[in-house]
Amino acid sequence: MIDLHVHSTASDGSTPPGELPAMAAEAGLTAVALTDHDTVSGVAEFLEAGRAFPDLETIAGVELSCQYCSREMHIVGLFLDPENEEFQDYLNRQREERRERAERIRTRLTSLGYPVSWEDLRLAGAVDSPGRPHFAKVLVEKYGFPDMQSVFQKLLKRGAAAYVPRQLPPPPETIRAIHAAGGVAVWAHPVYREKNERAWVRRILRKFAPEPIGLDGIEAYYSLFGPGETALVTEIAGTYGVALSGGSDFHGANTPNLQIGCGAGKLHVPDALLPLLKARKRE
Repeated sequence: MIDLHVHSTASDGSTPPGELPAMAAEAGLTAVALTDHDTVSGVAEFLEAGRAFPDLETIAGVELSCQYCSREMHIVGLFLDPENEEFQDYLNRQREERRERAERIRTRLTSLGYPVSWEDLRLAGAVDSPGRPHFAKVLVEKYGFPDMQSVFQKLLKRGAAAYVPRQLPPPPETIRAIHAAGGVAVWAHPVYREKNERAWVRRILRKFAPEPIGLDGIEAYYSLFGPGETALVTEIAGTYGVALSGGSDFHGANTPNLQIGCGAGKLHVPDALLPLLKARKRE
């Protein structure tokens, strides 16, 4: 069993990168990928900690956001060279966009009577990739909200008073950055149980899977997927010749219902997917 979608304190998770390999080994995994949002700052610590578990493969990864037809997409990069210059340039642009968005959220929250300082965000774990979960954590601690979900409902979800949309690049730019770092580009959690999802998945794979863009894979196994979603994605992936992937989207205490390896309890990502993904690696 493998888990190729895991987050740490380097972005919006609650578990330090160096603790994840031990948790993965305890869960019986044979491979785990650290895929923090718009940063690889935790990868070195993660890989170093993984040396203590010779039966566990630790994989350098990232999760990047992009946009197509006014809809946000997430692309996971696996087997990356974190030091690649073109890739680092891309990350720097994305982190700057996150900081600018965070400042706009801070302004809106202040106008609503919930001032949040940059020091508050830093103490909440926002190192170089500030996001809405960091704001939610601050608001719970500082303003008496019962939990992070209630903060999102009232202030931070799409359409709420303090919500600010991200300004995101198109998928080809994101995929190109992953390939520049020798990585494999995987479309994360492509299905959201909305109408016309089959047509949406087909549309994306038809447009972005062929070369020269070359989207390499798609998550068919995900914590919030049932058998129907997995079957749908698997079928369409076969049509367009992309590899399958999967992961829990583990964020530690920030998503307490999702555990590393097994997600909400029923996730099982087969080991057999790993060599097929590795075969897509770029030089």
